[in-house]
Amino acid sequence: MIPLTINGTTHDVDVEPDTPLLFVLRDTLGMTGTKYGCGIAQCGACTVLVDGEAMRSCQFPVDAVGTSQITTIEAIEEDAVGARVVEAWVAVEAPQCGYCQSGQVMAATALLKSVPQPSDEDIADAMTNLCRCGTYNMIADAIRQAAG
Repeated sequence: MIPLTINGTTHDVDVEPDTPLLFVLRDTLGMTGTKYGCGIAQCGACTVLVDGEAMRSCQFPVDAVGTSQITTIEAIEEDAVGARVVEAWVAVEAPQCGYCQSGQVMAATALLKSVPQPSDEDIADAMTNLCRCGTYNMIADAIRQAAG
């Protein structure tokens, strides 16, 4: 059994140590808000926060989590910064198809936690998640709005 603290709750999971965190979240724990995209840590659909930092969970083995605190999209609005990001996302109507949005929100939350007033360059550097709908300008607008 591998203990994981996810959204403030400890779960003991019986999986192989090299199982990607994404599969544990979705398949073992039924937390389907985090999406499977490319499977090679490029698109960012699977982004979660690990001790507040954006991490691509599809390539992050569960045994590497250790005592780190995992935050998923299911609990992002319990965080003050995350709640501001979601509110701004809705206000500017950033989502189109919505598939990548949970990963985008997680990446934006991590950015605003580390850089509360990001420049356009900070946003471009941090937001490397892919969006097939091309909503990058709306996502940047939402981040600026969430920053205040």
